[in-house]
This record gives sequence, structure tokens and C-alpha cells, in this order.
Amino acid sequence: MNILLLGYGKMGKIIGEIAESRGHHISGKINIDNRGDLDTLDSSKIDVAIEFSQPDAAFENISWAISKGIPVVSGTTGWLDKKQDIDDLTVKNATAFFYASNFSVGVNIFFKVNKFLAGLMKDQEDYKISLEEVHHTEKKDAPSGTAITLAEGIIGQIDRVQDWKLSDNGEVPSGSLPITAKRIDPAPGTHIIRYQSEIDDIEITHTAHSRKGFALGAVLVSEWIKEKKGVLSMDDFLSF
Repeated sequence: MNILLLGYGKMGKIIGEIAESRGHHISGKINIDNRGDLDTLDSSKIDVAIEFSQPDAAFENISWAISKGIPVVSGTTGWLDKKQDIDDLTVKNATAFFYASNFSVGVNIFFKVNKFLAGLMKDQEDYKISLEEVHHTEKKDAPSGTAITLAEGIIGQIDRVQDWKLSDNGEVPSGSLPITAKRIDPAPGTHIIRYQSEIDDIEITHTAHSRKGFALGAVLVSEWIKEKKGVLSMDDFLSF
């Protein structure tokens, strides 16, 4: 399979290595310094684009590929205010777009555990709920896309939580879920959900040990998406 890498930072390089180890060919490696090379690529010879760039470049990168009819697998966060435009463009061009805030199978299982626990805690009003995430200092957006997905899972289950707020000290208005975002090297990603009361605490944690789980997941999805159409997600891939 011929794969175009849109974004060639640390994640892009690991994705490229894993893809080649699985017998795939990297058709191009695009970053901020050589984006003009897109104009010389033969899109008919690209089977899928894997997009892990930066929030300010993601929309333009994805739009370019979708407009060429190239399926896109995207893991860039921080640009989702424009996602509906990409979804519409995907349908218009009869191709496929797959977005996930996190491609790790373990994290996606953690998403389900988070929702299940939130459902159990929905009537336990004595518990204060908070979310903490830790990433490396090169991560541009805060909170992480994974943290936002976790927050949305809680909000969807617990009526007394209407939204989330980024907070350094955990103090937010009533009805908001506080998210604390820390940037510490070399952490690839830790997410902690806490329910705290005067009597006891309940805590669930996911800790990534490297970026390889995210990268492998993106390659596996790119292998799966090749013949598919429409707007897709990890629920489709994992059949949750």
C-alpha cells in the first residue's frame, strides 16, 4: 500500500517506520518545510494519507487529500471546530475520513471504562470529579484531544456536569469539569480521572509508555480504511 505522511515529526517518523516494517511504501513525507511538494505528487498513486501534523496545518492538509479523493486517517487535535467542513467534503468527494483523538487500542478501551464508571457515579453527588492529563512539552494544544474525549464521556453520563474547563488549580464554576493539563518531558501521555469525596477516592488511569501504540494503531486503521467510504471513527474500527 502507498502511504502519504502529512506531518513528519516524531509521530510521523514512527508511523513511517512501522508502515515500512509491515511492507508498505511511503509515497511522500510532508512537513512545514516542504509542503509545496504536494503539487508534484501523483495522487492516483496514493492509497491513503496519514495526517499527524499541527493544529494550524491539519485542516489544509486534510482538505487537500480529501479533495483528491485520497482516504485520510487523522490524529491531529486542536482543529475540530472545522471538522464538519471536512465531513461534508468527504461525502462530496466519495472518499473516507477517519479521525481519532487517540489511536491506541488501550486508550479506546479506557474511553469505555470511563463512560461505564461515569454511569455508575451519576447519582453520587458527594464526589467531586476532575481530570488530569500529562504530555510532553512539544504538544501544542491543551487539553489534549484524549482528555476532551474523556470529558465528553463523563458529560454524557452525568447530568450535573454540563461542560469542561481548563484549570491550573482545579477550581472551575459549578457544573463544569476541571481539566488540569501538564507538560512534562518525556511523558508520551497520562490521563487520570478522579472522583473524590470526604469518605474515599476513586481513580482510573491510563499511562502510555511510548508513542508506538498510537503509531501502530494509525497504520492498522490505514490498512482497514482503504476500500471504505464515509466519515469513520474508532468505534467503527473496533466495532464498539
